[in-house]
This record gives sequence, C-alpha cells and structure tokens, in this order.
Amino acid sequence: MDLKESNSIGFGSSPKKSNSQLGSKSKELGGDGNSDQFLRADKIDFKSWDVQLGKYLAKIWSKKREIEEEWEIDLSKLDIKNVVAHGTYGTVYKGVYDGQDVAVKVLDWGDDGHVTAGEVLALRASFEQEVAVWHKLDHPNITKFIGASVGTSDLKIPSTNDPNTRQNPLPYRACCVVLEYLQGGTLKKFLIRNYRKKLSFKIVVQLALDLSRGLSYLHSKKIVHRDVKTENMLLDTYETLKIADFGVARVEAQNPRDMTGETGTLGYMAPEVLEGKPYNRKCDVYSFGICLWEIYCCDMPYADLSFAEVSSAVVHKNLRPNIPKCCPSSFESIMKKCWDANPEKRPEMEEIVKLLEAIDTSKGGGMVPEGEATGCFCIIRRRGP
Repeated sequence: MDLKESNSIGFGSSPKKSNSQLGSKSKELGGDGNSDQFLRADKIDFKSWDVQLGKYLAKIWSKKREIEEEWEIDLSKLDIKNVVAHGTYGTVYKGVYDGQDVAVKVLDWGDDGHVTAGEVLALRASFEQEVAVWHKLDHPNITKFIGASVGTSDLKIPSTNDPNTRQNPLPYRACCVVLEYLQGGTLKKFLIRNYRKKLSFKIVVQLALDLSRGLSYLHSKKIVHRDVKTENMLLDTYETLKIADFGVARVEAQNPRDMTGETGTLGYMAPEVLEGKPYNRKCDVYSFGICLWEIYCCDMPYADLSFAEVSSAVVHKNLRPNIPKCCPSSFESIMKKCWDANPEKRPEMEEIVKLLEAIDTSKGGGMVPEGEATGCFCIIRRRGP
C-alpha cells in the first residue's frame, strides 16, 4: 500500500480540517489563529487543561461501567449518617444499607482541581483493585464486604455545622465502598485503652489467632495485604478481630521481582520492603510479628525513635522491639520467627496458626498475672501513647 492509498483511508485525509481545528484552538490558547504560528506557552492554562482532561477521562471511565457489576449497590437503599474517621483520601461514615448498620468509606478526591488527572486515574484504579479483592472474600476474620459504587454523583452526604469537623467537598464522580459496621473500633485504639492494665494471655493469643487465621486465608487466595498493622484491624462487640482496609492489597505475583517498592507503614515494614527489594507474602508475616508484640505489650514499638531512625536500624542493625522477660517462650519464639531478616526463614501463616493453637493459656503467662488487675512492669521505660 503506497502513501496515496493510505491517505484515502484515513491517514491525514483531511489536512484542511486539521489546520482549521488547530487555528481555532490557537485562538483559545493565545495565538492569532494562523496555523503556521506556534502557540504561546505563557498563554496556555495547563492547570485548566489538566482539570478538563480529568473530566474527559472520568466520562470515558464511567462509560466502561455502563454494565452493572455484581458488587454495585442500590444507592436508594443507602442512608449515610455521621462521620466515623478521616483518612488521607477518604472519609468513613456510619450508615444504614437495606436496614443493616454499615460503614461507608467515601473517597473525596476527584474533579476538584486539586488532584491531577493522572492522580485521579491512579486512585480510581487503586479503588477498583480494592473492590476487586474485597468482594470475593468470605471469612470470619475478614471484614464483610457489602458493595460499592464507582463514579456516582448521587451520594447524599449529611452536612455538618461543626467548624471543627473537616468535610471535603465531594468530587464530580465519587466512589464509595460499603462494609459491615464493627462497633469495637480498631485494634490500635483497643490496645491504647488497655495500655496500663494490659491484656490476659488468653485474650492475647485469641487476638493473635484471629489475625493469623485471617492472613492465612488471604495468602491461600494468593492475596498479599501489604499493610498489616493494628490500625487496620477491627473488633466486633465480642472482640473478634477482623482484617480491614485492602487499599494496597494485591494478588501475589508469581515472580517476586514483580512486587517491589515501599508499600506499607513504617515500623511494620519488612527490611526487604524498606530497601525496595523484591518481596512476597512473607512481608505480611513480618508485619504480623510486630503486631504480636503490640498485642502482648499493649504498647507502640519504637515509640522513642523517629521514622528515619527506625527504617535505618531495622535494615542495617536488625532492630526489633524489646520482648518483655515475662513473655512465654512459645509466644516469644513465634515473634522472632516472624520478624527474621531473611524472608525465607519466616514461617507461612498456616504454620503460625498451628503454633498459636498449640499454646497453653490456662496457666497465664501474659503481662497480667493471674488474679491481679494490673500489668507487669518488665518494660521499665514508658514506650507507648
């Protein structure tokens, strides 16, 4: 096929039309309409371009959603109530969906001019990933996914007159995920409340078992959570622990080299993640080990160090939290195995479940001596909140 033939089927077949379009666009952006002249860069509003591009991409993105997904919720059945918590890119509300108490996570980024089109697409892709991971999960130690709505303009968020309450404006196309509402709040807050009196060893092991079973289930589905921490664990009214927040979870790559980059929370991140090296599900095992220490001590690891100091010492000095002398050797052994610097030496979560199930809690062994109300003081320095 020669050039003339190719032009006849669409390659540059309408040069006059193209010049005319360029000329009109030139006038809009500061030119004089002459197609032979260059556009003046000082007259171009690139921020406006970015916003317009974001809106255009949002329309295209929403058209892909014309076929309703199986996890799409009926917004007419959703009644959003009060704010529960704020995050970097979202707000969590308490609400009611089809007569059931729910938590509603609303992402408040979008077409507001403060986030670039590229960032919007990346965030929405992350949201889609979270929904894709969550809606297929079914386990007693995983927060129950109810549904989601992607790119909707029909959310009814109650306004607040409290000047101390931050409420971001909703984007043109908002995204929300609806989950079961757990009244016990986060494990982090539960441990803070029990900092002075500590927890009985029986409760410590039960919480550890709940978390290990949830993670073992995720790993069996080839899912790596990548942000295991006590703040991402929720408790119901019976103090059953459930894993939440799958914003950075992803299906484990067959080749560990396909999973790189610093993802997670400092203080919980495995050395290989901190160094930007390839990693796999064993990064969750490391983070689980740090959570075990937190649950046992009702304290914060490395509370007297900065994030930079922690990162450097974990990688280069093998820094780990100080284990209290009163900690039973069976529980201490699991912690140390989990946070081994070599990922290959860390046990699988399935094995950890069996190790925890074998621990005898009838004789105590926690930081709360049997029959006493106060905790032990084998960590002399106050290292918590």
